[in-house]
Amino acid sequence: MSGGALLTLAVASLASLFMAWAIGAGSSGSTPFAPAVGANAISVMRAGFLVGILGFAGAALQGANVSETVGTGLIQGVTLTPAAVVTVLAIAATLVAAGVFLGYPIATAFTVTGAVVGVGLALGGAPAWAAYYEIVGLWAAVPFVGGGVAFATARLLRSVDRDQLTVPALGALVGVVVANIRFDILGGDGGQSIAESIAGLGEFGSAGVGLATVGLGLLVALVLRWDVGKHPIAGMRHFLVAMGGLVAFSAGGSQVGLAVGPLIPLLGDSIPLSMVLVGGGLGLLVGSWTGAPRMIKAIAQDYSSLGPRRSIAALIPSFVLAQTAVLLGVPVSFNEIVVSAIMGSGLAVEGREGVSAAKMGYTVLAWVGSLVLAIVVGYGGFRLVSLLF
Repeated sequence: MSGGALLTLAVASLASLFMAWAIGAGSSGSTPFAPAVGANAISVMRAGFLVGILGFAGAALQGANVSETVGTGLIQGVTLTPAAVVTVLAIAATLVAAGVFLGYPIATAFTVTGAVVGVGLALGGAPAWAAYYEIVGLWAAVPFVGGGVAFATARLLRSVDRDQLTVPALGALVGVVVANIRFDILGGDGGQSIAESIAGLGEFGSAGVGLATVGLGLLVALVLRWDVGKHPIAGMRHFLVAMGGLVAFSAGGSQVGLAVGPLIPLLGDSIPLSMVLVGGGLGLLVGSWTGAPRMIKAIAQDYSSLGPRRSIAALIPSFVLAQTAVLLGVPVSFNEIVVSAIMGSGLAVEGREGVSAAKMGYTVLAWVGSLVLAIVVGYGGFRLVSLLF
């Protein structure tokens, strides 16, 4: 590898690591456990430690799908050149850093996606319309699905005064989802789920997958039934911490692709994707341990009025939506997922008074603005780079 190529790789890798650090210190590091901290279910420092470990695990075990979409699935007809990769990462990292230091809610997923599309179009590529339809469809569905499920769950937990039944039932649904999460290290290409791995041990086929799924769901329900029966509030707090852990794991699998995905065209087959994901996961880990505790403490104040029930109602759809995005390989804004769920549970408990329409409109405008700004700056920035060099 020539000296110029090594320099390009070093610059791109540093920008990628900075992105991973910013993501770990920001939404993926602070959001998952903030409701649990606000509900006094876990301390700030312990939450910061756990979110780093679980985010790293999610990145290493589930980060391939989103990384490949960001790296090769957003533009057709061209492969991002080394200069294009550096431009994408530099623009995305700069915009994210500007948002952090200036206090503007720059959405990382929208920013990275827009930068890749803008630079790819400037490079002469064609829009990947099929991928855009899928991505925009999920982005548009998140507020309605996440908010709607959170609303229904919060109403259920509020109206049915039998936590020993409702909480285990919700836990069983979460267990069913966990049983069918796909892990890159299990099975062959595309990974394999826990239920498929268990069924494969006995060669039971699809029936075995179903039995393993139901078995894990029942196991979670029984554990929660015992825990909530012993002490209802403590049991719900334990469930809330577990949900925070699952959301943190899912955030790692979803968000690491935003940091390392643009590197894939530059690295090719020279470095295995699994090693790239581990590197990105370490960036998330360092970001979470150095920056997340302060963010968790700040955000938890906003969530202190939620309580265990409303927080559980918000984190269940957040977990399911994040895993859906990982499965489809769609880069998604974690803030969009969690904020939408929080608003849905707020409507169920407090009505319209629990949701600020002005704040909601400002947040949506910031999300859309992040995407448009990144596309424009990506296109113009790469054209400028092409003229100068």
